Amino acid sequence: MDVWDSVIQVLSVYFTMLALIVVILVVSFHGASPREEDFPYHILLDPEGKLELSWNVSYPKQEVCFQLLVKEMHFGLVFGMSDRGDFENADLVVLWSDGYKSYFGDAWSDGYGHVQPDHQQDYQLLEAHKSSEGFYLTFKRPFNTCDVHDYQIEDGTVHLIYGILAKPVKSLMMLNLSLSGTGIQRVQLLKPNISIPKLPPNVMTMEVRSPSVTIPGQETTYWCYITELPKNMPKHHIIMYEAAITPGNEALVHHMEVFQCAPQFDSIPNYNGPCDSKMKPQRLNYCRHVLAAWAMGAKAFYYPEEAGLAFGGPSSSRFLRLEVHYHNPLLIKGNRVDSSGIRLYYTSHLRKYDGGIMELGLVYTPVMAIPPQEENFELTGYCTAKCTETALPQGGMHIFASQLHTHLTGIAVRTVIVRESQEVEIINVDNHFSAHFQVGCMLICSTIGLLNTILTTCKYNTMDREKATVGGFGIMEEMCVNYVHYYPHTELELCKSAVDNGYLQKYFAFINRLHDDETCHCPRDSVTEQFAAISWDSFSKQVLRALYDTAPISMHCNQSSAIRFPVSRDKTCAGRNIQSPSVPAHFIELQI
Repeated sequence: MDVWDSVIQVLSVYFTMLALIVVILVVSFHGASPREEDFPYHILLDPEGKLELSWNVSYPKQEVCFQLLVKEMHFGLVFGMSDRGDFENADLVVLWSDGYKSYFGDAWSDGYGHVQPDHQQDYQLLEAHKSSEGFYLTFKRPFNTCDVHDYQIEDGTVHLIYGILAKPVKSLMMLNLSLSGTGIQRVQLLKPNISIPKLPPNVMTMEVRSPSVTIPGQETTYWCYITELPKNMPKHHIIMYEAAITPGNEALVHHMEVFQCAPQFDSIPNYNGPCDSKMKPQRLNYCRHVLAAWAMGAKAFYYPEEAGLAFGGPSSSRFLRLEVHYHNPLLIKGNRVDSSGIRLYYTSHLRKYDGGIMELGLVYTPVMAIPPQEENFELTGYCTAKCTETALPQGGMHIFASQLHTHLTGIAVRTVIVRESQEVEIINVDNHFSAHFQVGCMLICSTIGLLNTILTTCKYNTMDREKATVGGFGIMEEMCVNYVHYYPHTELELCKSAVDNGYLQKYFAFINRLHDDETCHCPRDSVTEQFAAISWDSFSKQVLRALYDTAPISMHCNQSSAIRFPVSRDKTCAGRNIQSPSVPAHFIELQI
């Protein structure tokens, strides 16, 4: 018997001991369902609603307690986490049966998806029992286990993976051959440790719902619906909102947002249909002011007691756009009608401060682009001290919530406060960001002073693309945005940057000469066309990266009326020396 056989034998004995615990629990406890207050967060993992996850978070103990409800248990299940929702290189907890005994244990998968027992057992079994609702399995795990095979649970998006075992499993090593009904779900496991304000007695409610939509039989659908507030509605404050989901569709409604349209339009065409339809009126693109956002697993969103988000009144558009993302991986069609939406709680008793929503990050422009075949390409948008000094009130502004946003290639987003060239505070970070899970989250309040610079950095993966991905509004283009909720309201609604186009044109000229390209890619060609014409190699990518890190930027410091503050037209390098990566010597010598 070699060393590995001995290890397997020891692990087998260990899992057998665990199995006895599970069997005893299953036989001994047929109790009532757990109390909801013990597990305040819930999500359906699979589209059919057969597997439900509940959890709670203990910050003092730095651990998460999970509870799985399997409504139809067969021969076990797999549950776990991975960086992007893959079954390869995943951190797993497994309950399986060989047809005679049941086993529970901590495991992991390698780069080929082969499951292995983990020598460090960090998932602690707490309880397992049957009830009239199904089979309950309760276990816990620390945020950070210091195990190379374990996922570190942190703030932001967590990609959960699951699988139902449809037949007996003789050996853990054969587990991947027995999976059926596998899937992925995204949640925010860690919730901010913030006290919930009490609602005042005079609160009113309004539901913004889709009108009996038949959910299309395709995996991903974004559905848009235009509605409007009552005419001559006076100013109110939104102080809370929550999801209002049609019963039975909890597993299909992935996330929702309510936008207010631009106030300069007297009318917005009625529309009820797919957001990407050619029949969608162009004017709907001007309905981008976020009022509310929800995603699976999110609880109600509360404003601080001293602030509320204004809507209604003469300076506010009465038109709202509801956008619902349906995630339908089983392609269910024809018989699922949905009227989900968001329930707004609002009051006519105005609070001390109007809240505001400000855009941080990059301007929607093709001058900011990601080369193809890149795994981790970073772009940074700046809100410089010149803008904050000019536009913010004397006491600064207080950020209490944040919603990060990119399109399909975004994989991480980070916003930080910088003072005197030093990073002093993280506003929000999501190292496992997904464009398919974008939800606002309440934060412990951050204060932005008058001389602060705010950096928003996005990482992108374009390994599946052959051409450059440019910035823009289209879903195949990219964005880098953080919508921050703050108070008191100011006229500063957008604080973003982009590289100076003149320096970008020098880059195009140099790369074309380097590649002996005789074609005249003149300034009359669009920036998108110029990026599309580049023959990408490691050097052209490196020079572009260096350009973005060091070239002057054009600041967009915009008022809510879309008029720029005076600093906006400055071309400045302010803040660009903040822990900038070293620039290749050849880039400096080229002087482009």
